[in-house]
Amino acid sequence: MLMVPGEVLRRRLYTAPAIGLALALWALLGVTVSGVRARVSPLRVLGAAAAGRWATLRRWARDTIDGRLFSTWRVAPDNFTLRNHAERAAAMLRALGPSALPVADAVFAGAARHRSA
Repeated sequence: MLMVPGEVLRRRLYTAPAIGLALALWALLGVTVSGVRARVSPLRVLGAAAAGRWATLRRWARDTIDGRLFSTWRVAPDNFTLRNHAERAAAMLRALGPSALPVADAVFAGAARHRSA
Protein backbone atom coordinates (compact mmCIF):
# COMPACT_ATOMS: atom_id res chain seq x y z
CA MET A 1 0.00 0.00 0.00
CA LEU A 2 1.30 3.44 -0.93
CA MET A 3 0.34 6.34 1.30
CA VAL A 4 0.25 9.82 -0.22
CA PRO A 5 -1.26 13.16 0.83
CA GLY A 6 -5.01 13.41 0.32
CA GLU A 7 -4.61 16.06 -2.38
CA VAL A 8 -2.87 13.62 -4.74
CA LEU A 9 -5.38 12.33 -7.27
CA ARG A 10 -6.09 8.64 -7.50
CA ARG A 11 -3.62 6.86 -9.79
CA ARG A 12 -1.65 10.10 -10.25
CA LEU A 13 1.62 11.38 -8.86
CA TYR A 14 0.45 15.00 -8.77
CA THR A 15 -2.18 16.93 -6.87
CA ALA A 16 -5.31 18.22 -8.57
CA PRO A 17 -4.12 21.86 -8.27
CA ALA A 18 -0.76 21.01 -9.88
CA ILE A 19 -2.46 19.21 -12.78
CA GLY A 20 -4.96 22.03 -13.22
CA LEU A 21 -2.13 24.57 -13.20
CA ALA A 22 -0.23 22.61 -15.85
CA LEU A 23 -3.29 22.45 -18.11
CA ALA A 24 -3.95 26.17 -17.63
CA LEU A 25 -0.39 27.20 -18.36
CA TRP A 26 -0.32 25.12 -21.54
CA ALA A 27 -3.86 25.60 -22.88
CA LEU A 28 -5.00 28.98 -21.57
CA LEU A 29 -1.75 30.91 -21.28
CA GLY A 30 0.19 29.35 -24.17
CA VAL A 31 3.26 28.34 -22.19
CA THR A 32 5.43 25.79 -24.00
CA VAL A 33 5.44 22.18 -22.83
CA SER A 34 9.00 22.54 -21.55
CA GLY A 35 8.01 25.75 -19.75
CA VAL A 36 5.06 24.02 -18.09
CA ARG A 37 7.27 21.13 -17.04
CA ALA A 38 9.83 23.49 -15.55
CA ARG A 39 7.13 25.20 -13.45
CA VAL A 40 5.13 22.16 -12.35
CA SER A 41 7.35 19.07 -12.27
CA PRO A 42 9.59 18.59 -9.25
CA LEU A 43 12.11 16.68 -11.38
CA ARG A 44 15.06 18.87 -12.30
CA VAL A 45 17.21 16.30 -14.10
CA LEU A 46 15.81 15.06 -17.42
CA GLY A 47 17.19 12.68 -19.98
CA ALA A 48 17.96 13.80 -23.52
CA ALA A 49 14.77 12.20 -24.86
CA ALA A 50 12.63 14.27 -22.48
CA ALA A 51 14.01 17.65 -23.53
CA GLY A 52 11.15 19.85 -24.74
CA ARG A 53 8.56 17.12 -24.18
CA TRP A 54 6.34 15.97 -21.35
CA ALA A 55 4.19 12.93 -22.07
CA THR A 56 2.38 13.35 -18.76
CA LEU A 57 0.91 16.70 -19.80
CA ARG A 58 -0.56 15.18 -22.97
CA ARG A 59 -1.84 12.20 -20.95
CA TRP A 60 -3.65 14.58 -18.60
CA ALA A 61 -5.18 16.39 -21.58
CA ARG A 62 -6.35 13.05 -23.04
CA ASP A 63 -7.85 12.09 -19.70
CA THR A 64 -10.04 15.21 -19.73
CA ILE A 65 -11.71 14.01 -22.93
CA ASP A 66 -13.74 11.22 -21.37
CA GLY A 67 -14.02 12.70 -17.89
CA ARG A 68 -11.34 10.62 -16.20
CA LEU A 69 -9.78 13.90 -15.13
CA PHE A 70 -11.69 17.12 -14.45
CA SER A 71 -14.92 16.22 -16.16
CA THR A 72 -16.55 19.12 -18.00
CA TRP A 73 -19.89 17.29 -18.24
CA ARG A 74 -20.30 18.14 -21.93
CA VAL A 75 -19.49 16.35 -25.16
CA ALA A 76 -16.73 18.09 -27.10
CA PRO A 77 -16.77 18.63 -30.86
CA ASP A 78 -14.99 15.98 -32.93
CA ASN A 79 -12.42 18.47 -34.18
CA PHE A 80 -11.10 19.37 -30.70
CA THR A 81 -7.34 19.02 -30.28
CA LEU A 82 -5.71 17.93 -27.04
CA ARG A 83 -5.04 21.57 -26.28
CA ASN A 84 -8.74 22.38 -26.83
CA HIS A 85 -9.75 19.67 -24.35
CA ALA A 86 -7.19 20.94 -21.84
CA GLU A 87 -8.45 24.48 -22.38
CA ARG A 88 -12.04 23.44 -21.68
CA ALA A 89 -11.04 21.62 -18.49
CA ALA A 90 -8.88 24.53 -17.30
CA ALA A 91 -11.69 27.02 -18.02
CA MET A 92 -14.08 24.90 -15.95
CA LEU A 93 -11.57 24.83 -13.09
CA ARG A 94 -11.09 28.58 -13.39
CA ALA A 95 -14.84 29.04 -12.95
CA LEU A 96 -14.60 27.14 -9.64
CA GLY A 97 -11.89 29.47 -8.35
CA PRO A 98 -12.15 33.05 -7.08
CA SER A 99 -12.83 35.41 -9.99
CA ALA A 100 -10.53 38.13 -8.63
CA LEU A 101 -7.41 35.97 -9.03
CA PRO A 102 -5.17 35.85 -12.10
CA VAL A 103 -5.96 32.98 -14.48
CA ALA A 104 -3.34 30.48 -13.29
CA ASP A 105 -4.09 31.18 -9.62
CA ALA A 106 -7.86 30.83 -10.14
CA VAL A 107 -7.38 27.49 -11.94
CA PHE A 108 -5.11 26.27 -9.14
CA ALA A 109 -7.72 27.22 -6.52
CA GLY A 110 -10.58 25.79 -8.59
CA ALA A 111 -8.77 22.47 -8.99
CA ALA A 112 -8.36 22.30 -5.23
CA ARG A 113 -12.15 22.54 -4.92
CA HIS A 114 -12.97 20.12 -7.75
CA ARG A 115 -14.11 16.60 -7.00
CA SER A 116 -12.42 14.38 -9.57
CA ALA A 117 -14.13 11.36 -11.07
